[in-house]
Amino acid sequence: MTKAELVDRMAKDAKISKKAAEAALDSFMMGVRDTLRKGKRVSLVGFGTFAVGRRAARNGRNPQTGEAIKIKAAKIPKFKAGKALKDAVR
Repeated sequence: MTKAELVDRMAKDAKISKKAAEAALDSFMMGVRDTLRKGKRVSLVGFGTFAVGRRAARNGRNPQTGEAIKIKAAKIPKFKAGKALKDAVR
């Protein structure tokens, strides 16, 4: 599902305009992004939890040359599905 398809679905289900649905979706995504940027979690009961994870520094290889390289530590976004979402997918 693309963003446009999700906006169409939200507009239809909520009986609102596509413009209002897109604004709501954009607001949701910015809210999640800004909260994760602060290092906090976003929990949506039944749906899941967005959080910031850490990836340790490690050694890797350049696939073209085979040369060993160092990959820096990084913060990454993570999502853990809630029970209701897991059950809906089964």
